[in-house]
Amino acid sequence: NQFHFHVTDDEGWRVEIPSLPELTEIGSQRGFTQTEQDNLVPCFGSGGDVSNPAGTGFYTREDFIEILQFATARHIEVVPEIDVPGHARAAIKAMNLRYHRLMHAGHETEARQYLLCDFDDASEYESVQLWHDNVICIGQESCYNFIETVLHDLQSMYQAAGAPFTTMHTGGDEVPHGAWEKSPVCQAFMQEQGFTQIVELQNYFLARYRDLLKKYGLVFGGWEEIALIKKEVNGAHTHGPNPDFVNANFRPYVWNNVWGWGQEDFAYQLANAGYKTVLSNVTNLYFDLAYAKDPAEPGYYWGGFIETRGAYEFCPLDIFTTATVNLMGHPLDQDNIASKVRLTPEGTKNIIGIQGQLWSENITHQGRLEYLAMPRTIALAERAWAADPKWTFIKDAAERQAKMDSDWNEFANRLGQRELPRLDGFLGGYGYRIPLPGAKVEAGKLLANVSTPGLGVRYTVDGSEPTASSLLYSEALDFKAISQHANFGGVKLAAFSSSNRKSATVSVKA
Repeated sequence: NQFHFHVTDDEGWRVEIPSLPELTEIGSQRGFTQTEQDNLVPCFGSGGDVSNPAGTGFYTREDFIEILQFATARHIEVVPEIDVPGHARAAIKAMNLRYHRLMHAGHETEARQYLLCDFDDASEYESVQLWHDNVICIGQESCYNFIETVLHDLQSMYQAAGAPFTTMHTGGDEVPHGAWEKSPVCQAFMQEQGFTQIVELQNYFLARYRDLLKKYGLVFGGWEEIALIKKEVNGAHTHGPNPDFVNANFRPYVWNNVWGWGQEDFAYQLANAGYKTVLSNVTNLYFDLAYAKDPAEPGYYWGGFIETRGAYEFCPLDIFTTATVNLMGHPLDQDNIASKVRLTPEGTKNIIGIQGQLWSENITHQGRLEYLAMPRTIALAERAWAADPKWTFIKDAAERQAKMDSDWNEFANRLGQRELPRLDGFLGGYGYRIPLPGAKVEAGKLLANVSTPGLGVRYTVDGSEPTASSLLYSEALDFKAISQHANFGGVKLAAFSSSNRKSATVSVKA
């Protein structure tokens, strides 16, 4: 199986490329700067101190080789991602530094060898992350020199590690509208090639990149934008599969299926068109999203909220089976959902896997990573590797829901009684998220439970925080009687793991 290793972006370049030392010399450092000649600007709260590990650091060549060896010994293939042509600001700034140094030394040819920008570019654009200078200039040969040099150095690390290198993930996503339009270099190149539209320039870039990867024997992986082309349907602008690259060894990783955005069926369109497709759906598989709609829960919410059950119930071959609400919990327009493309029998064969994503820009310590990753990753593995549960083929909604409830109950018991205790047994333990208990007062009785059997629920009645020595909940409590005690301060409940780590606390007051 595969580890998709996203090592570059606008805000940092995180792996050493020995042939281009400026990439990590400046591109791996963030801190206060007025010129970005020594480091990049702060981002994501990393602050002005360049020594802050939240913003500065990279994997050395030796580090990367060690990771490859560790993965290979466990039959895991590492798929690196070097993001181009967008999300490339760190690389652009690093190569600018290289250019100015060599120009100052009088070496103009060498200075231009890996240049990624057009200094006279007046294009007006803004990326999703609000950058205005994060897209490489794809109309000059130096950009392709840069890409091949990075590929060469990466391949040498794989060879040194004795690790398989079969796929290169190029990113390719979120290139903002307006890029290249006012670049003299790109416009001159387009005229030379007879191009009249920016999309032709983009297709040229993809074809050149594909040829480079073919030279190194690599599959061309990337986010779905690499396989989509803009089109107009009934007067509306949308995207569809690009027919020019169906047989070009492109592998789209499709993230965009946010309910209500209109692109929910992109993955199935691409698979039906012949693309070998990896499902990376944000709605169920983006583990940097918060578990629940609670201000105390860490994580984003732009794509919704993902409890462990949300990852477990992902149906790869019919994502619409469990589609009922949008990212903010409002009911979906089922007529609209019914109009979306479904997989054909041939398209089904082109779904080659599913992938969970954990974007780390706001993860500043190991505990946060472990909390967001687990136990959702276990649910991902269940859905990726276990037999299809056949929920999709149950037409009656009530019957289908009952089967899903039954299957979840069986999985939740395995998770809570077997897998989570194993994580507790790791050296130092593993900081997975412990779900909050549920609690309610009904007919004078306090009822409580927890979504993962095997976890204990403990409680206090004096308003203090529950601890591992607090009373263990085992049956309904007489809430009226409890609330009349002199020291009553409300009931507080928390779930506890086998190693006595606790969940967040739930309070019930009179």
